Amino acid sequence: MARRKGRVKDKWREKRWITVYAPDSFNNIPIGYIPITDDKGALGRVLEVTLYDILKADLSQQQYKIYFQINKVDGDRAMTIFKRYEYSIEFLRSLVRRGSSKINFIMDIKTKDGYIFRIKLLALTHRQLNTSRQHALRLIAQRVINETIPQMTIDQFVQATCYSKINSDIMAAFKKIIKVRHVGLEKVKLVRTADKETKLLEA
Repeated sequence: MARRKGRVKDKWREKRWITVYAPDSFNNIPIGYIPITDDKGALGRVLEVTLYDILKADLSQQQYKIYFQINKVDGDRAMTIFKRYEYSIEFLRSLVRRGSSKINFIMDIKTKDGYIFRIKLLALTHRQLNTSRQHALRLIAQRVINETIPQMTIDQFVQATCYSKINSDIMAAFKKIIKVRHVGLEKVKLVRTADKETKLLEA
């Protein structure tokens, strides 16, 4: 006896479309229009955009990638938190040149309102530097970061990261010792939210 064929569900018909918005640090501008099955399933989804997608100011801003994670859905609107910022692979490749020193270091830093970020700094010099000079530049960068970021809220920090304010502060400090070709936060990643920090403190 042949089985009765049930109606095939059209999964796309079951979905609804929502507009995804950037967080307060980017004035809640729309950054995407995506299909979802339900609110719960949308939570945690990550959207990738470039700084140019947000500012529409300079095509060179396409070399900076920003990731936002959905943390709230309300009707046809989804709000996000800043998740990650990084240089594009193409931009990184364009920066590397022979005959110069590449200085990297990674550190975790907490904002005034309790968000913890992992920062990867990249500095490139005009010529080769010895180990002690490279170490001196790392210490200067760490000092600038430790003196500025803990005084910022998450929104201030995200803006200072994406609009190169932190890069400029470090570059200015470097110039007192030596001129460098490039300074930037190659990668910034949220590793702990303020909510999780509060729970740990209360535990």
